[in-house]
This record gives sequence, structure tokens and C-alpha cells, in this order.
Amino acid sequence: MNVSVDTTEGKVHPPSMDFFERYLSVWVLLCVITGVTLGHFLPGAFQAMGRAEIFRVNIPMAVLIWVMIIPMLMKVNFSTLHEVSSHWKGIGVTVFINWAIKPFSMAILGWIFISQLFSSYLPPEQIDSYIAGLIILAAAPCTAMVFVWSNLCRGDPNFTLSQVALNDAIMIFAFAPIVGLLLGFSSITVPWETLFLSVALYILVPVIVAQLWRNSLLKGKGEAHLEKILKTLHPLSLLALLVTLVLLFGFQGEQIIAQPMIIVLLAIPILIQVYFNSGLAYLLNKSLGVSHSVAGPSALIGASNFFELAVATSISLFGFESGAALATVVGVLVEVPVMLSVVRIVNGTKNWYNASSQQTRSKNQ
Repeated sequence: MNVSVDTTEGKVHPPSMDFFERYLSVWVLLCVITGVTLGHFLPGAFQAMGRAEIFRVNIPMAVLIWVMIIPMLMKVNFSTLHEVSSHWKGIGVTVFINWAIKPFSMAILGWIFISQLFSSYLPPEQIDSYIAGLIILAAAPCTAMVFVWSNLCRGDPNFTLSQVALNDAIMIFAFAPIVGLLLGFSSITVPWETLFLSVALYILVPVIVAQLWRNSLLKGKGEAHLEKILKTLHPLSLLALLVTLVLLFGFQGEQIIAQPMIIVLLAIPILIQVYFNSGLAYLLNKSLGVSHSVAGPSALIGASNFFELAVATSISLFGFESGAALATVVGVLVEVPVMLSVVRIVNGTKNWYNASSQQTRSKNQ
């Protein structure tokens, strides 16, 4: 995905979905097969990597996560936060969905489906861990892929950029308290030191490094040079994602072989959550008379997840072999097809939305 930002005028050139992103679900399935196979035949190698920890932080995983996250955060221009006021209704809806609705609705869905309806089909010792993974996934708003979704629904790029910048700023302070609160409500023991360490390692430090690097590149050789560096880093970021998934499925292999339906069962609450939150954001924007070019990306940002952060946090808190790690990876598996379906719904209802929004605006005048 390529995002180009004009830092002088705040304009954003639309990103495009590249070959890898278009078929992300296919690559995830290949990682499942590769990881499960390697984990079965080379268990010793995976266990050795799992033991490479300092203060419960797995070193190989930390490096991979940084390689994934930092290039994505370099695309975010925090100077666009001043534009929040120009789209305050759409921004308000998205912030409300991301931080007041999505994590809590996922906790409820996790309890209904994982703890109640599906409990007899899942390993009893992993029930709480699966719910924890779903909560962590929902508490991390997407940072990178939303630029693609916004472009596909012809969204206002400046709204998207300012919304992502605001979400990243909020995430530094709100992610740990919300995750800790909901895990506590779910009677899941919260290792607070590890949770705050995860926030520092996988949000705060990458944001600082990415912005320092971004600003240095812009001041040195300008926007074109930044784009060149981002294009160079993009394949490395994608490779790090694939390697991470192979490692995860290597550790999860025996569990998946024993109960292959686990992935399907975990995907069900994720799918419901995506459609519920995107639909709610879309309708709230319509009721406020917000333009479709803002309502579309608002709905998509309100539904998608920062799965790279969720995977890293789940591993730090519960380990490679945990149900939490597997639940977050299922989020990666369903991300592209389900979000593309939301894009189709948003685009297909544009005429209806505009007609209804016009009526709302006329009533308010």
C-alpha cells in the first residue's frame, strides 16, 4: 500500500491495494499450512525461539513487529490533527465507535459465543484466552489498511489521515486501560506490567521512531525521498508479517490439527463485530447529515483492526501457544474479505445515503 502525503497543503494522494494486500487471506492460509507443517516436524526450533525472552518480551517477535509497524506509522502525519475540527461529526462518530463501543461489544460477543455457545467445541483451558485475544483485537483501531479501504469507497483522504492520527494518539493512552478493564471484567488475570510494557514497545516506541525518521527524511530530501524509503520498506514489512504468522501457526499447529474448527468458531464473533460496528458508524453519520465521503471511511475505520499490534500484545501477555494469539491471527485471516464486503455495501448504498442525508440536512436548516 502506498500513501503519499503533501505536507505543505495536507493533501493525500489515494493509496492503491497492491497484489499482496488483495490476496492477504491467501497468504495467511499458506502461512497456516507452512507453520503447522514446520511446527509438527521441527518442534525444537520453535520452542527455542519461544524461549528467547527478556522480561516476557520475545526478542524475535519484537524485532518482527517493529519491522511491521514502523513503516506503517511513518505514513501517518500527526500535523493533520489540526483538521479534526473541520470533520468533527465524522471524527466524533469514529472515536465513539472505536473506543466506547467496539472493545465492549467484542467482550460481549466473546462471552456469548466463546464462553457459552461454542464452549463445548473448544479446549476448556483456552476459553478465557480466546476471549482475551478477541478483546485485544477489538481495542486496537487500524492504522494502515484503512487508507486502502477509504480510497476504495472514495473517502475524503484528509479526514482519513486526521482520523488515523487521532486514533494513534488516543491509543497510546487508552489501549492499556481498556484492555485491562475488559480482561478484568472477564475474570482474566491481567499482568499489568507486561501490558504497559507492550504499549511502550509496540505503540509508544514505534510512534516516536517512525515520526522522528519521517521528519528527518522530509527535512533532508523531501516528500519524494520519503515515498522512496516507504516503498523500500514495504516488502520488508510484509515479509515480517508472513514470518510472524508462520511462527504463530508453528506453535499453534498441534491444537489446530486436533480441532480445525477452532478458526471458524473464532471468526464468527469477529465477523459479527465488524458488520455491527461499521453499520452503526454508517447510520450514525447519516443521522448527523455527514457527507458520504466522510461516512464511508468512518464506518471502515470503526470496523477494522490494528492486528499487528493485537498479535504482539497477545503474545507478550499470554505467549505464542495461547488461544489469545490464535484469536488475533484469525482477525488477520478474515480482514481483507470482510472489509472488502463492507466497502461494497458502502459504495452500493451511496445514492440511498445521500438522499437520506439531504433530508436530514434540510430538517436541520
